[in-house]
Amino acid sequence: MKTQLSVNINKIATLRNARGKNLPDLCYFAKIVLQTKAKGLTIHPRPDERHIRYQDVKDIKKLIKNYLDKELNIEGYPSLPFMELVKKIKPHQCTLVPDSPQVITSHEGWDFIKKEEFLIEKIKEMKEKSIRVSLFLDPLKFNLKQNESLQKINPDRVEFYTEAYANSYKNKKKRKKILALYQKWGKLIQKSSIDLNAGHDLNQENLLELLKALPYIKEISIGQALISESLEKGLSSTIHSYLKIIKSALS
Repeated sequence: MKTQLSVNINKIATLRNARGKNLPDLCYFAKIVLQTKAKGLTIHPRPDERHIRYQDVKDIKKLIKNYLDKELNIEGYPSLPFMELVKKIKPHQCTLVPDSPQVITSHEGWDFIKKEEFLIEKIKEMKEKSIRVSLFLDPLKFNLKQNESLQKINPDRVEFYTEAYANSYKNKKKRKKILALYQKWGKLIQKSSIDLNAGHDLNQENLLELLKALPYIKEISIGQALISESLEKGLSSTIHSYLKIIKSALS
C-alpha cells in the first residue's frame, strides 16, 4: 500500500491575508499542487478566517473537480457553520479536530470517551453525504478505554497527531519510545476497519523514519514545513522531494 501526500495550503492563505489582496493567489498555488503526484489538498477553514476563508473552500472545490484523481480534505471543529459548509461542499474527506476557535493550530486529539455520542452524530451526518471521516487522535493520550469508545464511534480513519514525535526527533531514545507507542496503537486500530492518517510538524528530516515504523499510513498531511521549504526550492520541487521520501520508505 502506498502512503498518499495531502498538501496543506493554509499558510499560503495566511500570507495572502496579511495584505488584504489576492497575492499570492491561493487557487494558482492549489493548481500547482494538483498538477503534481500529490494526492490532493488539505484546508482548514477557521471561524475567524485567518487563513482559509469559506469562499476559498468553494473556489477550491470548483478547481479540484477538474482533477478526477485528486482529493480534497477539509479539516476543522464540527461547529454548526462548519458542518453546513462541509455537507454542502462534500469533500472526499473531512478531518475533525477538537480545536477551540482561539488556538493557533490543532494541538490535541479527541477525548473519545467524553465526546462519543457527539462524534457518532457528526459522523452520521457526513456519512449521509458520502464523506469519508477522519478523527484527530493523540497517541500519547490514547488507551484501551479510549479505543473502546473509538470502536463505537467507528470513523473511517484516525489521524495520528505527530507533534510529540517531531519534537523528540533529535533525542533518539525518546524518539524510539514514542514510535513504539505509535506502533502499539497503530496495530491495535488496524485490527478494526479504521485506517490511519498522520500529520503535524512532519518534514523532510523526520518523515522517513515515521513511515518506516508505520508503513500502513494511508495519508500524511503536511503544510507548515512544506510551504516554508518551498520558499527556497519552489512548490513543485518541494512536493517532489516529499514524494521521493515516501517512495523510499515504502520500497
